[in-house]
Amino acid sequence: MEPVMVSLTEYDKTRYQRQMLIAGWGEEGQRRLKASRVFLAGAGGLGSPVSVYLAVAGVGELRICDSDRSELSNLNRQMLHSDERLGEWKTVSAKETLQRLNPTIAITTCHDRLEGSNVNSIVGKPDIIVDCLDNFETRYVLNRYSVSTGIPLVHGAIWGMAGQVTFLHPPETPCLRCIFPEEPPKAVFPVVGASPGLAGCIQAMEVLKFLTTVGTNLKGRLLVFDGEEMTFDLLTVRRRPSCPDCGSL
Repeated sequence: MEPVMVSLTEYDKTRYQRQMLIAGWGEEGQRRLKASRVFLAGAGGLGSPVSVYLAVAGVGELRICDSDRSELSNLNRQMLHSDERLGEWKTVSAKETLQRLNPTIAITTCHDRLEGSNVNSIVGKPDIIVDCLDNFETRYVLNRYSVSTGIPLVHGAIWGMAGQVTFLHPPETPCLRCIFPEEPPKAVFPVVGASPGLAGCIQAMEVLKFLTTVGTNLKGRLLVFDGEEMTFDLLTVRRRPSCPDCGSL
């Protein structure tokens, strides 16, 4: 892989020195992060920890899309927002929090609803996409875009005290619809903040590993955790030749 042609400042070298000690990361890995662009779909329960840990790690540009405004019932799990910002667009609130955490990175936002008709203009051509959504209708839109562009997608979801994460990059891996062929019934699901906190941290780790080329991603594997019993399982997932989204690849 070609070296990335961006330089690290003395500020960068000091701020990120501890993560650059990781084997295989070093200054080259940090330059890769600084040159990278990540698209986050969602600035809520999953989007909060994902964006925070990507921001403080020094990812060069975060593009965040969320069509909702912050509500009081969000605050048990969405640390990007606060009582003082209730009623604000979540993207505006998220940007304010993240810029305070790391003023050296670029953050762009969009509060349009992500749909098939606008996904190309909203997502663009990032290095990787992160699914921090709470519904499968929009997840499928994002999945089709990931398949058609070849941009990898990190999926995460939670329910109550349980959650799941996987790394999707067809044809090397299944796509989201291979694993979940049909949308589950819509429901107001239970959630305690630690669940998206845990799932989101794992998603952020998957993104950082991909961007720095350190470690092994969850390709062909679905990581499922049960917080009540505190168990973690790795399930093997495979492509479906008949999948309407990636079967033709």
